[in-house]
Amino acid sequence: MIYRKTYRRLLLLMLLAGTAGLIFCWAALKSRIPGQMYVAEPGEIPELFGKAYAWMISEKITESGVREPDGEAGPAEKERAGLTEDENAAGDPAPAGEKQTADTGGLEAASPLAAGDGNGPSSAGAVREIRGSLDRIGGSYKVEYSLFGKIPLAATSVNVVSRASVYAGGMPIGIYMETDGVMVVDTDRVTAVDGEEYAPAANILKSGDYIKAADGVALENKEELIDCFNHCGGSDVVLDVTRNGEDIRLKVTPVQTGEHDYKAGIWVRNDTQGIGTLTYVEESGRYGALGHGISDVDTGKLLQIKKGVLYDTDVISIVRGTQGSPGELAGIIHYSDGYAVGTIEKNQENGIYGQIAGFPYFAENMKKYETAYRHEVEPGEASILCTVDGECREYGIEIEEIRINGKDINKGMVIRVTDEELLGLTGGIVQGMSGSPILQNGRIVGAVTHVFVSDPAKGYGIFIENMLGH
Repeated sequence: MIYRKTYRRLLLLMLLAGTAGLIFCWAALKSRIPGQMYVAEPGEIPELFGKAYAWMISEKITESGVREPDGEAGPAEKERAGLTEDENAAGDPAPAGEKQTADTGGLEAASPLAAGDGNGPSSAGAVREIRGSLDRIGGSYKVEYSLFGKIPLAATSVNVVSRASVYAGGMPIGIYMETDGVMVVDTDRVTAVDGEEYAPAANILKSGDYIKAADGVALENKEELIDCFNHCGGSDVVLDVTRNGEDIRLKVTPVQTGEHDYKAGIWVRNDTQGIGTLTYVEESGRYGALGHGISDVDTGKLLQIKKGVLYDTDVISIVRGTQGSPGELAGIIHYSDGYAVGTIEKNQENGIYGQIAGFPYFAENMKKYETAYRHEVEPGEASILCTVDGECREYGIEIEEIRINGKDINKGMVIRVTDEELLGLTGGIVQGMSGSPILQNGRIVGAVTHVFVSDPAKGYGIFIENMLGH
């Protein structure tokens, strides 16, 4: 009797453990399916799971969004009626000083279904394509993933877009940007002429606010704001402010701190500089760089910019990265019109964007590559293009992990530098290499974005698909 109870308990525990394991597996696999994907060919189904899971994952097109001419049922309607056709994815810039600057850290800031009915596991690595009327799917459709063809996981919306070809970058660029308004970094206390301390802007202005105008006059820079305070005579100053995308009007009353000086107790800035790496240039001269946006070094918030300029830059020294201390590229940014190479028009989470001047002359020494969709990136050997010793060269890396559905757009890949020469020069990934193109299988698959402080040989990368979506 005792043995029978023990046996039952053991069976129950095994059943519970098996159920928990299945739920965990289901949740883990479901989390890897993004809501939206892109492919180059109609009917192509993104390969999201690889060989390890091919035996348990079923994939099939569930909707095409296309209706056949003359009232004939489209592919989506045919499937629902049981008539489916055979089916056969490095930090922000530190202040650059006057002429010489050391960047602070990368400027921080397809696989087409195996022949079958679409209800069974597909063969990993097999060429899969939709035949028959589904060849005319067109612009978009949905793909449903399930376990063993029985347990639904999730569906992804697939959009057919032309594969882009771009010129690969890899060269250093000097960055100068002006904020869209005078940015408030923080508020503070000031000592007035009466010897007392006051905080005129406390609980009025907030870190990350952008002051666009003072007493109705638009501001071009922080000097104009300071001048407005000094001429207020202690009266209220009305500020037009943008806070989290909302325009508001606030009043501050500066206090007299000297004979002709009045202060509101706010720390402000209106520009930033640094060094990064150009990622790609399109045939039109439009470019993308860095692979992440530039954030304010104090507030950590993405800078809202009015305009910016790319300048020619020379790397003059390298500080090697070590465990606990990321290295950096130190260089000279030539801040003059004759050395300007482009404009900066957008500062977004996935990079900075603008127009290269003098294109296509600029691309004379650049090689053109096709771009890869994120589901085409594979763990394994790859390379990066970067300039650390005066010449843009290719260095070997390993893509160790792919996060195709990760929450952080800038950390889609975990990479490790394997090239002994680059490791000898830099210790791995250093600040200023953000934006270095990542190449695999003859295509641009992404760009370097961050370095691991604990291991400078490792870092993160962004998928090129996510940069092109600016």
